[in-house]
Amino acid sequence: MTGPQIGRRVLLALAFAALGWTGGNPRPALAACEGMPPEQRLQNTPREDIGRSLDRIREDGWIEFALYENFQPWSWDENGTPRGIDVDLAEMIAADLGVKARIRLVPSGETLDADLLNYVYRGAAVDGHVSNVMLHVPYDVAYACRFDQVVFTGQYATERLAVAYDAESYPEKGPTTPVFRYDPVGVENDSISDFFLTSVGHGAIDKVHRYKSTAAAMAGLKAHEVMAVMGPRAEIDAQMGAAQKVHEPPLLGLARNKWTLGVAVSFQHRPLAYAVDDAIAAGLADGRIPAIFAKYGVSYMAPAR
Repeated sequence: MTGPQIGRRVLLALAFAALGWTGGNPRPALAACEGMPPEQRLQNTPREDIGRSLDRIREDGWIEFALYENFQPWSWDENGTPRGIDVDLAEMIAADLGVKARIRLVPSGETLDADLLNYVYRGAAVDGHVSNVMLHVPYDVAYACRFDQVVFTGQYATERLAVAYDAESYPEKGPTTPVFRYDPVGVENDSISDFFLTSVGHGAIDKVHRYKSTAAAMAGLKAHEVMAVMGPRAEIDAQMGAAQKVHEPPLLGLARNKWTLGVAVSFQHRPLAYAVDDAIAAGLADGRIPAIFAKYGVSYMAPAR
């Protein structure tokens, strides 16, 4: 699984966990973490895999960030140099901590649980080590309560689903999802957009064109293979051309069409988590984080903190 498929896992994990499709039977409201056991002791974890403390990071003069590979506009390798929104954000955090950022581009696993295990709190079984901080982790209270080996903090942005469309094909206003029963639309294969359009009746199976990524779907839009593309707003914004427009129509039947992005740190290093969160709060307050998004041509939505 490559970086562009992360949105599928995020929303499949979060959008339907608490409520499912609207119209279903909602679960009773509970206090945060009610009924959850306290933090569990890590098992079979050698000392060398527990990461580095904030004091050790400052002593060494560097901090390592785990970022997803091949994931434009968030993080990718360009001729041997890491680039992207999350790369710039990592460098901002490191600078606020008074150290240098080391970027580790990693593949995404089949589940977010696996990524956190491999990169945050234990390390992969073969030649694995944990990084000090992982970016682009969804912030969700219910998930955080279940996954208590990790501190989820540092909310820095809100990602949401959007529809890009050909301005000539829809001159008056942007299309809503029911029109994709008749008009061809591009989606990333096996993504939440794919699932939504083909499983809820908002689109017709023969009108949904599947691509390997949202970027590839946007290329199909520019080539007039489809009339619109549905996917995460940041990935769409990064590929917009002069002949395309984008909007965020209502997605009836979807319990959650947006999610908060934050960071993950091993629960054994809470002082580091606090320091990273402080750095992100400062970047939000003084405008550095919105400026990073603008640099990559991405529309910024502030997180709920």
